[in-house]
Amino acid sequence: MCLAVPGQVLNIEEDQLRMATVSFGGVTKSISLALVPEAVVGDYVIAHVGFAISKLDEEAARRTLQTYADLAASGKSDATEG
Repeated sequence: MCLAVPGQVLNIEEDQLRMATVSFGGVTKSISLALVPEAVVGDYVIAHVGFAISKLDEEAARRTLQTYADLAASGKSDATEG
């Protein structure tokens, strides 16, 4: 099972793989935007194994990040816990 965490595109290198620096809650990773050619700096994307696989609107990204923060604050790491 994978956990999809929204990340915000900070910068893009227009090379063959459209490599970008993406911030996932303050942790930055270099990922490819080749599969999401419409992504621009400031957009939120969902990444899997080093590739952005979809673009996410800002409101949905913020709701998802808030849900993760709420879960972390409650000490629950599994959504099935009571």
